Amino acid sequence: MASRPPGKKAARTDWPRVLMSVCRRIEQAAETPTLAQLAAAARVSPSELQRQFTRRLGVSPKAYAQALALHRLTRRLSARGTALDAVFEAGYESSAAAYANAGAALGATPGKLRGAVDIGWWMGLSDLGWMLLAATAHGVCWLAFGDEPGGLLEDLRAAFPKARLHNDEARLYGWFERVREFVLLPREALDLPLDIQGTAFQSRVWRALRQVPLGETVTYGTMAARLGQPSASRAVAAACAGNRIAMLIPCHRVVGAGGRLAGYRWGVRRKAALLQREVQTITSLT
Repeated sequence: MASRPPGKKAARTDWPRVLMSVCRRIEQAAETPTLAQLAAAARVSPSELQRQFTRRLGVSPKAYAQALALHRLTRRLSARGTALDAVFEAGYESSAAAYANAGAALGATPGKLRGAVDIGWWMGLSDLGWMLLAATAHGVCWLAFGDEPGGLLEDLRAAFPKARLHNDEARLYGWFERVREFVLLPREALDLPLDIQGTAFQSRVWRALRQVPLGETVTYGTMAARLGQPSASRAVAAACAGNRIAMLIPCHRVVGAGGRLAGYRWGVRRKAALLQREVQTITSLT
């Protein structure tokens, strides 16, 4: 192996970018790629890819591919044919394997996932963990982050108890990619069609939040004052907590007095990461 010239440092691997490219390769592959194939495409070692993927994203590449197979199974179940047909089309070798994995990850067996369609969803890994995006025919109604895919789906079901949910990868993957890219490298506002409902005051807060520039923060009290109700800081905080679409309404840019980070529906750690990346983006552009 050729030695590196004296004084020349090895190029630093941009692991967030590498891992997102690996996620895309897994998502877009007709057949599940091997770890060696993924590593070769990313130009990293298989062992290091396995370690970084698992440490940073919470699951192994193989486990992620299995989760995607489950997600696609729900889409096939809405089409014609039996549940068993869908199991094999999704890449499972037996119905027992599909039922075992679906029960653990999705909270329902394949047969119970069949139903009428009202809200479509797609889920995958982002740099902030699992990310689930859901939309009606009119626009995005749900965007959430979590540590487990099953928990994210249960939260979606609880938020829309009368809706029937279906996997809508074909329609939502492009939107999902735009959000995932923003999480990794926020450069511009996310302008996606929205379908959200709230009280009159919540709607005012949400509109005002979308006017807070990238990389800037505002306190709950300041936001209340901007709305002409300086004593309504708690109501502003409640409106932020009621936001169902994460950074599409950038409630992460609202902080407590003195810049204290608190009150983020998807965890203070994720809030801090979003704000840090936005500041880094602004700094790099100036």
